[in-house]
Amino acid sequence: MRDSVDPCPKSAVSHGVGIAGLVGLGLWTLVARHYGMDGPNAGLAAVVACGLPMVLWSLLVDKVHRNASTGIDWHGPARPVREVLDISIVKIAGLWATWLAIAIFYCIARWYWNGNYRFSMDLFTAAAPWLLALSIPYIIWIDRRLVHPKDASYSFGQWVIGGAAGAPDMRQVAHHARAWTVKGFFLAFMVSIVPGNFANVVDWRIEEAFANPVAMAGFLIAVMFMIDVCLATVGYILTFKPLDSHIRTANPYLAGWVAALICYPPFVLMGGGGPLDYHAGGAEWDYWTQGSGVLQWALGGWLVLLTGIYAWATVAFGLRFSNLTHRGILTHGPYRWTRHPAYLAKNLFWWFSALPFLSVSGSMTDIVRNCAMLALTNAVYYWRARTEEQHLSADPDYRAYSDWMERNAPVPRFFAWVTGRKRPAATVIQAAE
Repeated sequence: MRDSVDPCPKSAVSHGVGIAGLVGLGLWTLVARHYGMDGPNAGLAAVVACGLPMVLWSLLVDKVHRNASTGIDWHGPARPVREVLDISIVKIAGLWATWLAIAIFYCIARWYWNGNYRFSMDLFTAAAPWLLALSIPYIIWIDRRLVHPKDASYSFGQWVIGGAAGAPDMRQVAHHARAWTVKGFFLAFMVSIVPGNFANVVDWRIEEAFANPVAMAGFLIAVMFMIDVCLATVGYILTFKPLDSHIRTANPYLAGWVAALICYPPFVLMGGGGPLDYHAGGAEWDYWTQGSGVLQWALGGWLVLLTGIYAWATVAFGLRFSNLTHRGILTHGPYRWTRHPAYLAKNLFWWFSALPFLSVSGSMTDIVRNCAMLALTNAVYYWRARTEEQHLSADPDYRAYSDWMERNAPVPRFFAWVTGRKRPAATVIQAAE
């Protein structure tokens, strides 16, 4: 009844696209487990296995390429090549210059050539010639159909070439630079952790997973993390207008970038030995529940549930997951409970898995420090959430969704009840008689 009186705004992504990705990933994981394929290339194949079904669902079922938000006109004949060639050349120059800048950054930042990151660098190096070659026909093809081909990439190309191509729109130049900074930074990280997360699931023996509740929880949590990593990696790769998964805007606020980057290598503050490390003198949940099967089942089940919500939040994005970007407003799945389901689940998981109020060392100093550091970590994620809302609030669709959530979603309503904050009234639109 509530939905008919105060309907939730339509989501930019359907349930089906994420489910299609889950099915593809699940089938490939079963094949890999059967044949013992746990290497980096098998992990990369897992990304393809979940990405391809999502692309097919998006195009054949959801028909996202027909959305007006793509900026593509499929009606009528395409423009002649000669009509768009000058524009396309400028965009190709800008794109190649962007890739060159990212490559130089990778070369300068030495951490990209050690550990897991080395897989990303080897993959990007192998893909570079293909990307350079395929970018030419792709840009010419898409420019023939774009309603406004002189977009942000065109402005950036103008800026690269100089006066010969005309004066660039510097706001669009900044948008292009921010969007590709997001993609360059986070894609390298996501690709680097795909093999390890996939191998964790493939190598886990089922008989060991059923041995005890701790092992069962560990296996299921590993599965959830694999789902999150593989689908998120697809999101960073497939930022294409024909899929309506392109970046509308990247967060223009410095605070948003700082809040996000300090949660990821090499800037991460919460890692072992970092300023916000909350594990000093402590132990994980399995240590404190030894000898109590009931506690292990209860706490392990709760942690699996939280991780499942975290993974579900990524699945809900379909092809559109990425940090610091606006790629369409989600209003389905866990995003009908809270505007930030992943952050909420992740931060609750840390409290219940680390149990920072308990200390192996017996030191009250460790307990106070760990609780304070985890509380500060929670504050960082609250900061991230606020900066994301500040960015997305420029879109009226997000404002409508946010207002609906305040009126209807359980988490915002709970906090409104706790704080005594008044919820916004619904806007009732009546048909003309």
